[in-house]
Amino acid sequence: MKTYPLYLNGQFVESAPAWDVVNPATGEAFAKISTIDRARLKQAISDAQAAFAGWRHLTAKARGEFLRKIASELERRRDEIAMIISMENGKPLAQSLGEVAMSVDHLQWFAEEGRRAYGRIIPQQADGKRNLVIKTPVGVVAAISPWNFPLVLAVRKVAPALAAGCPVVLKPARQTPLSCVLFAECAHAAQLPKGVLQVMCGRSDEFGKEFLSNEHCRKVTFTGSTEVGRELIRQAADTVKLLSLELGGNAPLLVFEDADLKIAVDEAIIAKMRNTGQSCIAANRLFVHRPVYEKFLEMFVAKVKMLKTGESSEPGVEVGPLIDQAALDHALKLIADATIRGARLLCGGKRIDRKGCFLEPTVLADVSAEGLCAQEEIFAPIAAVAAFETEEEAIREANATVHGLCAYAFTRDVGRAFRLAEQLEAGMIGINDGVPTTSNAPFGGVKQSGWGRELGSEGLDAFLETKHVSIRI
Repeated sequence: MKTYPLYLNGQFVESAPAWDVVNPATGEAFAKISTIDRARLKQAISDAQAAFAGWRHLTAKARGEFLRKIASELERRRDEIAMIISMENGKPLAQSLGEVAMSVDHLQWFAEEGRRAYGRIIPQQADGKRNLVIKTPVGVVAAISPWNFPLVLAVRKVAPALAAGCPVVLKPARQTPLSCVLFAECAHAAQLPKGVLQVMCGRSDEFGKEFLSNEHCRKVTFTGSTEVGRELIRQAADTVKLLSLELGGNAPLLVFEDADLKIAVDEAIIAKMRNTGQSCIAANRLFVHRPVYEKFLEMFVAKVKMLKTGESSEPGVEVGPLIDQAALDHALKLIADATIRGARLLCGGKRIDRKGCFLEPTVLADVSAEGLCAQEEIFAPIAAVAAFETEEEAIREANATVHGLCAYAFTRDVGRAFRLAEQLEAGMIGINDGVPTTSNAPFGGVKQSGWGRELGSEGLDAFLETKHVSIRI
């Protein structure tokens, strides 16, 4: 069984103890990943700080050329890297290939966007003075990425930070570290200066404490649960550490009576079932206008029953396994709670009798607003559907959550589309669109779904300090 190294200060280093990496489709370990302790992490942050001066003083164009080279190397190795993503995460190979492609696009976007870190000249308020605003890199960045999109959500942090002039210490999720190691190989092949990007694994509690207390680590960017985000906020208070947080979601999906139901069903399948439902922007709560409720359910269930579930290597697979046994147990708990509260189980609902953590794609109708499916992030291929009577009720139910990451709505009424865009409490809204993410538009949420934005021009600005310079002439 291969033991994968870490990438420390320009070198690939094997170190003990090594942790197992498990394929959720089989429940068996297929590789190991090296780890380091807090003392070695502290050295890595020091190495990143040493690299900062040289990296920040490169032109944005020169930094962009490195990002382009990394993107080219990712594209060259896309099949190999996609296979590793599928093995460590379980997602279908076609979706892993899509993840590599989006990672390439992010790198290419920020390779260009780094050249647009604009300041401005402010008309002076006093004679004999000139006022400027300039942008400078924040410094060493700690990036903590999740397991559900192990490559692209790491690249979303690394690419803008590097483009802005910041070295990055990247900690991937324990379950899915290998794609980030291969990403480091691409950076190494692009001859990225040592210390500018480092990839390492170790105990999350120790890493978090070091990131938040180390004076050379100027910012922490994290994607994960709201619960962990709250803890990072508490710990960051002592040093007033800069944070970017992309946290949990509880996305509503609204289908109105005037919607094109075929489009609504097709896009809802993507929004709900992509990545086996293990997405922070997955459609969690589906609300359908009463006049088309049963028709939508009929069409939707028919589509869900056609989804092929299996291991990534099987041809035509659209739904993979859940990440681990705990995730599968939680999904079954959600289904049981919904049915006890009166929900109709229209399809699925059971574990698939095979190796790995597979759940039948599931549709529940008449789901109670008080049930766990409505209150918690599902993170499984479970569609929880309920009816609504009026637009006002739909908006009220959609906003009845502490989260506000993404929302979806299907309507052909232009006026309604604008009302929904303004009144739905979410950082991203897809109107007749089940995949609203793109490299050149901001990604992030409101309420307890996080702080700040990734992607777009906002994604670059997240790694820049704003300085006012007043000059007496």
